[in-house]
Amino acid sequence: MGPRRLLGFAGYRRLLLSRFLSQWGDGLFQGGLLGAVVFNPERAVSPAEIAGGFAVLLLPYSIVGPFAGALLDRWDRRRVLVAANVVRGVLVLVTAGCVAAGVAGLPLLMLALVVMGISRFIGAGLSAALPHVVPVRNLVEANALAVTIGAIVSVFGAACAFGLRSVFGEDDAGSGITTAVAVVGSVLAAVAAARFTRGALGPDAVDEPSTAVAAVANGLFDGARVALRTPSVAAGFCALLAHRVSFGISLLLTVLLMRFSFEDWGPVTAGEPGLGLVLGFGAAGIFVAGVTTARVVTALGRKRAVLLALGLAASAQLCLGLPMVLPTALLAAFLIAYAGQVVKLCVDAAVQRDIGDEARGRVFALYDMLFNITQVFAVGIAATMIPANGESVPLIVIATVVYLIGMAGFELVTRRHQRRETPHPA
Repeated sequence: MGPRRLLGFAGYRRLLLSRFLSQWGDGLFQGGLLGAVVFNPERAVSPAEIAGGFAVLLLPYSIVGPFAGALLDRWDRRRVLVAANVVRGVLVLVTAGCVAAGVAGLPLLMLALVVMGISRFIGAGLSAALPHVVPVRNLVEANALAVTIGAIVSVFGAACAFGLRSVFGEDDAGSGITTAVAVVGSVLAAVAAARFTRGALGPDAVDEPSTAVAAVANGLFDGARVALRTPSVAAGFCALLAHRVSFGISLLLTVLLMRFSFEDWGPVTAGEPGLGLVLGFGAAGIFVAGVTTARVVTALGRKRAVLLALGLAASAQLCLGLPMVLPTALLAAFLIAYAGQVVKLCVDAAVQRDIGDEARGRVFALYDMLFNITQVFAVGIAATMIPANGESVPLIVIATVVYLIGMAGFELVTRRHQRRETPHPA
């Protein structure tokens, strides 16, 4: 079933609308905060502060995710989506007011942490509701469409933030107004979710431990056990773990280089507009991966597709990263985003295909938590090594080597399981 037939399901269209509005608001909120902290002439910034900002944006996906699954299997998801979007909208306005007032440091980071935590909760609710709006046989393609376009919409939201800052100004007041616009996404997402009838998005039944903490602990343990026993998933985790580490390093490098080192290249300007362009190239890579991954896997097989993607990312990291100039950075952003999305879609498919339904949600919760924490850790370690202007050849080499280690780990785990499964001659 293609996208056109999927969009024939009214519930799926409504859920996509709520998802895309929410993710657009998330992207704008994150872009507004990034601009306020990194590209604000009224504020100084260090690698450690940027790393702290990325931690705030990423950690909620790890901390809230496992609890979200447990709670969303207890509460009416339609009500959760409406209420959470409303609360997030209020907190977006509070955060925007703090930005405009010049608040910095821990108070601003904590507000952003809460906003992003609620966003993660909303995202989990939307994912959990998906089986209630499309047939089970179409879940994989419906999820792929939602995830791929949702990622692009989020990047578009961030690009909108950069554009709005050029209108409202790059100082604290302009950054605050830009960040406040993100409330539009929350409000409209709540309205879209409210159009569902009560109970339409589940849960149909509650079968969880009596407390959320027990549900989370049991879920993570069971998810780890099942993932390690499933060859395709265990190998995929090695590949995706390597990508997250390298991508975290590249993320910090790109922001600092764009802020302090890159020079304009023809009509392409460095600084905040250049970062917006990098996001655009990354979004293009994600889109192309969404369109081509199925064909690549069909032609090469999943194993070769993952290895090829990691090799492409390693080559882009080294060959296009080392010059440390704007044109090659843009091409690297496209290729690394493309390769990373290919790996992610392959790992997602492995979990959806090879993990039983009774454990699939737990494996995804573990997956979500593990890889976001890994990226935060990579950014934090890189921040202790990188010079203030971002020009670090050793970190580019390290990011490249990590991709190669990921390829070796993926191959090693795959072969080990193949040897175990090969019958010995009598």
